[in-house]
Amino acid sequence: MVIGDGVLTPAISVFSAVSGLELSMAKEQHKYLELPAACIILIGLFALQHYGTHRVGHLFAPIILAWLLCISAIGVYNILHWNRHVYEALSPYYMWKFLKKTQRNGWLSLGGILLCITGSEAMFADLGHFSQLSIKIAFTSLVYPSLILAYMGQAAYLSQHHMMDNKRNIGFYISVPETLRWPVLVIAILAAVVGSQAIITGTFSIIKQCSSLGCFPKVKIVHTSSKIHGQIYIPEINWFLMILCLAVTIGFQDTRRLGNASGLAVITVMLVTTCLMSLVIVLVWERSLFLAIGFVFFFGTIEALYFCASLVKFLEGAWVPIALACSFLVVMYVWHYGTLKKYEFDFQNKVSINWLLSLGSSLGIVRVRGIGLIHTELVSGIPAIFSHFVTNLPAFHQVLVFICIKSVPVPHVKPDERFLIGRIGPREYRIYRCIVRYGYRDVHTDDMEFEKDLVCSIAEFIRSGKEDAKEDTSKEDDMTVVGTCSSSTRHVQLCEDPESRASTESLSDPSQPSEIRSSPPLPVTVTAQPRKKRVRFIVPESPQIDRNAQEELRELMEAREGGVAYILGNSYVRAKKGSSLLKKMAINYGYDFLRRNSRGPSYPLNVPHASTLEVGMIYDV
Repeated sequence: MVIGDGVLTPAISVFSAVSGLELSMAKEQHKYLELPAACIILIGLFALQHYGTHRVGHLFAPIILAWLLCISAIGVYNILHWNRHVYEALSPYYMWKFLKKTQRNGWLSLGGILLCITGSEAMFADLGHFSQLSIKIAFTSLVYPSLILAYMGQAAYLSQHHMMDNKRNIGFYISVPETLRWPVLVIAILAAVVGSQAIITGTFSIIKQCSSLGCFPKVKIVHTSSKIHGQIYIPEINWFLMILCLAVTIGFQDTRRLGNASGLAVITVMLVTTCLMSLVIVLVWERSLFLAIGFVFFFGTIEALYFCASLVKFLEGAWVPIALACSFLVVMYVWHYGTLKKYEFDFQNKVSINWLLSLGSSLGIVRVRGIGLIHTELVSGIPAIFSHFVTNLPAFHQVLVFICIKSVPVPHVKPDERFLIGRIGPREYRIYRCIVRYGYRDVHTDDMEFEKDLVCSIAEFIRSGKEDAKEDTSKEDDMTVVGTCSSSTRHVQLCEDPESRASTESLSDPSQPSEIRSSPPLPVTVTAQPRKKRVRFIVPESPQIDRNAQEELRELMEAREGGVAYILGNSYVRAKKGSSLLKKMAINYGYDFLRRNSRGPSYPLNVPHASTLEVGMIYDV
């Protein structure tokens, strides 16, 4: 419903603001100008999203402040000019008297009255830009008083003009003095754009959270701010919302039906939020269960009245948010179901360390020169794709690295905390696990630099001796934090020469600190046989490096000379034979369609394609 609200709120906000042209020009001209103007403004609104709210946000406060002061002044004018006793309507007594007198018609009117509070459900989106305290102060001291004055002014005007039959005489713009209608129209359009921005940002936040929970297909998430994590932009969702918003605007061309649709979406969001709030009261705040029940009963009863009044207008436009919500619900459920089945298969078919030990140090196959980087999403254990590869191919690289790339919710990860290195199996197996952590503002573009940092981190892990070879399988997931070679001069440095005849004296690198170049008898140099590319490690001063570590470093260096191959696993999910028709449709068609049209992991876009090997595997779930 929030996503549906992200479609309907910009449509009704902009269309309602543009409808002020009806009173400022002839009906024939207004009829041909209102809809194109609304569509152009909506296209411009969504086209500006990629800049990020932090770049255009400096315009928001003056626009909203001007709008609030404008409607406050108009409200005060109407109160003083038409009905000075309208303030008495703030008493709940008149609400009860109104409902008692009008009965069913009064109850049905709640669906229209609901539009007075739309937008408040999107305030959570502003938490990505402001603090809770600033929102509370702004709402209670400025926003709420301005809205009350504006609605009281309209009520004062309607109390003197409610007998008129012309619908053009009922609305906001008719209560605006004629000389001010054009300036108010411009401010209203700008305020509608700003108001729509909040719910669009809220939609992005909902999509991001659902995607992180595995409940929505993978999408590209662009963080527009280097300081605030909540300011994001999702290109696919932005243009999809724009198309739906234009379709709704062109399809309805009527603020009344747009209001019915938006009202149902808003009150549903509020009602669901109230019900979920009871869980927060009990589980997070650890308050009494009776307090939670009382909260839901009090607020839920009021919202249920509005909900029923909006639901009655189902055929008059309220069906739109329900159709949108059901569509997104089907997409989210199919994706979550397929993702869950795929994870269960990965977990159940995860290769055990005992199976790996039974193969021996050669894994039962030929170990060829080079480093094999096996990309996986598992932070522990060996993926099933590895056993599938070993079973079907007779050779593997002499050094294997299971690499997992994770994005963490911080702007940048320090270079000395980039890598987590661990060992899988005994030392002679030459199998490592590496978890690479990137912040949401970190950009990985240089493949050679990444390979160099990775090899140096593994070499530093070997040299430091923080983790010895283990036969104990219970400690196979132990990891050690190792920084990049550029983060500290005390780490192992990598020197690569394009010429094969480079001598030991050319080992000194001008970029290295002088104490490393000149320390006798260190730096320790481990040199391989001449190859097309000479690779050497510059090892900093350390208490001792045992023979096994030196041999492991030598083999790692030889593997680096042999080159790096990227092995990517690509799994396809298929329903088992004998599955129900519904499951086959969900897995074979629905999930497969979403998987093919959603974004995969970001790392395949950054690896060199000439060194990439993709291994496919079919999961029968």
